[in-house]
Amino acid sequence: MEMQQVRYFLALSNTLNFTRAAEECNVTQPALTRAIKTLEEELGGELLRRERQHSHLTELGRRMLPLLQQCYDAATSAKSLAKAVQSSDVAPLNVTISNSINIALLVSPFTELFRAYPGAHLKIQRGSPAAVIEALKNGEVELAVAGPLGQAWDRLDTWPLFQEGIAVNSDHPLARRNEADVALAQLAAEPVLSRIDWETSEELSRCLSAKGYSPRTAHEVETDQDLLALLEANAGVGFVSL
Repeated sequence: MEMQQVRYFLALSNTLNFTRAAEECNVTQPALTRAIKTLEEELGGELLRRERQHSHLTELGRRMLPLLQQCYDAATSAKSLAKAVQSSDVAPLNVTISNSINIALLVSPFTELFRAYPGAHLKIQRGSPAAVIEALKNGEVELAVAGPLGQAWDRLDTWPLFQEGIAVNSDHPLARRNEADVALAQLAAEPVLSRIDWETSEELSRCLSAKGYSPRTAHEVETDQDLLALLEANAGVGFVSL
């Protein structure tokens, strides 16, 4: 999957018209059509139902839209950040990543960064939410990837990269519901699996407590792999990045 394909799809999802999307992307309509078809082949299904008067996104297209938008935004942010790094044969970029973040989520923006700036040299470190904040404030790093830090200051710019959705075992009662959303009352009744240093944990607890529910933290793990293993064992519900 290439960012050019993603950009074409986002334009098409906005216009629902191949001609206008091609004009917006400054390409010919056949080129845009080929790129969309290639993307559909990679994803295994149609993204847009092509009708003369009422073209619309398919179910796959609707589900992929927010994910591809996040992917494109992350890649754009990576390029913008890279342009701010002083140009040299080797451009150092110090990055701190929260312990709760799966680095696999950053493959796409890092790919775009290296493509645009082959001389970029990453130095990646891990840390707790508190360590991430201190590294930013002290100027030890230029970029941090973390959940909600609970703090803001003048020199801090933030961009959303992904969302965290509820994950359960396929045999769990919540997995058999037709509704996409889960009510707080249903969530409060379930044991919650939490990652150590998970920034959203306190926010979730506050949200539940504000509605009169008592959070049920069942197990704590260090990695996404451990979390998925406990989900497979049907030990509760967890939150994974999308």
